[in-house]
Amino acid sequence: MNPLYAQMGTTIFEAMSARARETGAINLGQGFADGRGPEAVLEAAARALLEKSNQYPPMSGLPELRQAVADHYGRHQGLDLTPEEVIVTSGATEALAASLFALIEPGDEIILFQPLYDAYVPLVRQAGGVPRFVRLEPPHWRIDAAALEAVVTPRTRFLVLNNPLNPAATMCSAAELAMIADFCVAHDLIAICDEVWEHVTFDGARHLPLLGFPGMRERTVKIGSAGKIFALTGFKVGWTCAAPPLARVIARAHQFLTFTTPPNLQWAVAEGLATQDAWVQQARHRFQHGRDRLATGLTDAGLTVLPSAATYFLSVDLAASGVALDDVAFCDRLIDAAGVVAIPISALYAEAPVTSIVRFCFVKDDATLDAAIARIIAAKARLVGA
Repeated sequence: MNPLYAQMGTTIFEAMSARARETGAINLGQGFADGRGPEAVLEAAARALLEKSNQYPPMSGLPELRQAVADHYGRHQGLDLTPEEVIVTSGATEALAASLFALIEPGDEIILFQPLYDAYVPLVRQAGGVPRFVRLEPPHWRIDAAALEAVVTPRTRFLVLNNPLNPAATMCSAAELAMIADFCVAHDLIAICDEVWEHVTFDGARHLPLLGFPGMRERTVKIGSAGKIFALTGFKVGWTCAAPPLARVIARAHQFLTFTTPPNLQWAVAEGLATQDAWVQQARHRFQHGRDRLATGLTDAGLTVLPSAATYFLSVDLAASGVALDDVAFCDRLIDAAGVVAIPISALYAEAPVTSIVRFCFVKDDATLDAAIARIIAAKARLVGA
């Protein structure tokens, strides 16, 4: 039995969603949107299931989808990719796993930013890598050049960058990305960029891919997700984009993980990337409306809300709100007292956690958000006490 997994608990997202199901609480913890996603994509998936092949598609992905991904990034981010540089995976987490398993050699050190998606650390360790953590601090969660230099060693080979950053709902500025690119070039690092939230950005902000910065074209793996682009998290269609020497070795790891991805979903995503730009833009505005609605409601409940520049999430600073509980205790009490589920950010640290931040998901319909807000306001006295 592998001790890495034998000692591991259930992911915080599954654990909190299970509590929501058990108690009937409103689930503002796990990140999935209300609604059906774009009808054109659903119809394309159903049509392909009935009318196209349901046998193994090519291991690296359907040519139509690989071309659609390359075209999409050329149109939206100015990247000059070829289909051969795109590998289709069964979700972005599989893309991440394939990248880490393919590239890491035992003993390699990998820089990770905390808070982080909880799959990163076990995947790095399973690949034989050694995590080196950079701890980001609220309220701004900024990446500091001095912190990077403090953690790099002669054995450091990789840097994993989640941008926009899921747990913190921040996105890197052009200056930060330029600094990270310079750092990677100076230390000869490969950057594995988890960019699944690239289209879920707010207030007119535009995502900038690290792959497009000077010196990064040949040393970056860019990971994307159709599930996030189209708010269809159950589709589990993702991809990596990388220069051919990286793409080829990632494909070899991918072939021994899931090998391939359901072809009807691939055809549907290819159609969606080619035709659904307007839906993606409308979804961004809809999600921003949910962010603002929940932020206003939580503020009215007396809680201090941190800025949310991207993703499905916003966070509350318990200490700044005058709440005496830590994040785990607050989330437990929030379920018992208010019937609302949130995520304690400390669960997304591997070491030295921040314990005063709680994360809420806002990509829900207005009625769900309003009901959660009303419950929190009604339970306010029980939530703020020790």
